[in-house]
Amino acid sequence: MWLSLALALLVMRQKRFASVFFIALLGLTLGWWRGSVYIKQLAAYQPLIKRPVIIIAQADTDAIYGTRSQLSFDVTRINVQEPVQTVLVGKMGIRGFGEQAVYRGDVLQIEGKLYPTRGSRQANISFAQLKVLQRSTSTIENLRRRFQTGMLSALPEPLASFGLGLLIGQRNTLPQRVTNQLKMVGLTHIIAVSGYNLTIIMSAVYLLLKKRSKYQSTVLSLALIGLFLLFTGFSPSIVRAAIVSGLTIMALYYGHRFRPLLLLLLAATLTAGWYPIYIWSDIGWYLSFLAFFGVLIIGPLVIKRAYGNKQPRFVTVIVIETLSAQLMTLPLIMYIFGEVSIIALPANVLIVPLVPLAMALSFVAALGGMLVPAIAGWIAWPAKILLTYMLDIVALLARVPHALASKSLPLPYMLMIYLIVVFVVWVLWRKTRQKNDIITPKRAKIAPGHPDNL
Repeated sequence: MWLSLALALLVMRQKRFASVFFIALLGLTLGWWRGSVYIKQLAAYQPLIKRPVIIIAQADTDAIYGTRSQLSFDVTRINVQEPVQTVLVGKMGIRGFGEQAVYRGDVLQIEGKLYPTRGSRQANISFAQLKVLQRSTSTIENLRRRFQTGMLSALPEPLASFGLGLLIGQRNTLPQRVTNQLKMVGLTHIIAVSGYNLTIIMSAVYLLLKKRSKYQSTVLSLALIGLFLLFTGFSPSIVRAAIVSGLTIMALYYGHRFRPLLLLLLAATLTAGWYPIYIWSDIGWYLSFLAFFGVLIIGPLVIKRAYGNKQPRFVTVIVIETLSAQLMTLPLIMYIFGEVSIIALPANVLIVPLVPLAMALSFVAALGGMLVPAIAGWIAWPAKILLTYMLDIVALLARVPHALASKSLPLPYMLMIYLIVVFVVWVLWRKTRQKNDIITPKRAKIAPGHPDNL
């Protein structure tokens, strides 16, 4: 790692290809070292597999009632007390009894038998004995719970849980029937907190402060991003979105622009470098970046190729971005889950344009439930009408025969599809670049005093 760093510094201002090569080599060796450290830390799980353990950990999510009336939630900051004293990295799923409620941030003692698992969690404990040692005193957590209570006071179920899913990505309280319907029509992404939520928030800040100070707009935007992270938790998609939004805001403040691919790679490097488990076992991290690649790179290329300098209609943009995101995520979904929604496109066209308005009305309804619960029902009726319409459309589309088709994709075919997509994107980029190069010299022939040059 140090050798590659020294070589990169040595040739940085002399040979561009060599400097890029050694910088890439530096990144790979740094990632290899960081990953090897995490592998050694994950090895601490092996002696505990299928053994009774006593751990002290912090709840990472609010608990809900799962199978056999067990409280179900995730924990981090895991300290094993018995049979050995050690610290475990990563996340663990917990299901058990002994407490009436567990909230995010609570510190618990958990007793049960530890089992390995797959995915973003490194292990799980079922039928555990739970004991809360310390309740969370965080102001943010108290505000979040009051906000949730306000939403539940203002709207009936499942509208309240759906509104919380749109606003802060909380979907563990959503009824299983609604979750299955959203999955069948390819709309689970609207209740998963992601960059779309931050885009809506940043757009609102821009409209509010566009005629005022750029400094105020930048500070308020960054503060809202930080508050949103604390409010929703540090899921892979929202961390990626926060990094991208923060870098973009700072670049615009200083008068610069990020290249989309550079922004994508930088966000991936920062998130994976901080938490290497994303690369090894978190499918959500991969899906998030694949969808981001489709929306940020493929979508604009297609729009530029099809419409030139003209601005297409909003619905057209939604369709192109939806198709681009699905094009990138569909092969991996088919390979991992063996399922594909055949009506995702019409469902997204009918529902996604309404999400910003639904978020705004749901936020007003929740504030009404927090501050004036006596008249919260009157304040929430616009949100109730819109959320009911959206869920009715989802339920109607979910009744389409074979809406969710079972179709798997072997690994070689998946890799081949992604190679073809990358090649097509490269061709589109080259053609778009050549078109811009042809236009630029013609404009350069205009006399220096011509108004078009001002």
